[in-house]
Amino acid sequence: MAGPRILYLHGFCSSPASWKARLLGERLAAAGLGDRFLCPQLSPVPRTALASIEAMLASAEGPTTLVGSSLGGYYASWLAEKHDLRAVLINPAVMAPELLAGLLGTQTNFHTAETFEFTREHVEQLRALDTPLVTPARYLLLVETGDEVLDYRQAVKRYSGSRQIVLAGGDHSFTRFPEQVPQIIEFCGL
Repeated sequence: MAGPRILYLHGFCSSPASWKARLLGERLAAAGLGDRFLCPQLSPVPRTALASIEAMLASAEGPTTLVGSSLGGYYASWLAEKHDLRAVLINPAVMAPELLAGLLGTQTNFHTAETFEFTREHVEQLRALDTPLVTPARYLLLVETGDEVLDYRQAVKRYSGSRQIVLAGGDHSFTRFPEQVPQIIEFCGL
């Protein structure tokens, strides 16, 4: 059986080129664990994104821990509960359908400059992923109180009882991510 691995799920309009994904991948590579890190480009269509993630999970040869940022955290929570996995959630979009309903129309990926139409159908696909109950022991929650996009208190409440690191200040990008990489790697069993 292969060793543990990390499957990183980026946020809305993001990509594997996000600074957090790159940094985590680089740190793992420097420790000789580069082959244990996966960060796919997720489709902007929720149903398609989840199908590709579930295919990756099905082909896993060892235990997988999800690391999800923003919308990736919303996906990670649903997947963790469905597939009995652990997950690190970084400024997760706890109320993703409500948040993203305000972003209907043409969107541009921050890294690739590709455009896509975000529709009501996509919001409904997100709504179908609502996970009313979570298992606190599965999660490591990382939030910054200065997140300008999401109210960090929603995540603190939703994941009550989980291991939580709540840092004052910062922003939605989670500015102190580099400091938290050792805790993430430890939580993921690497």
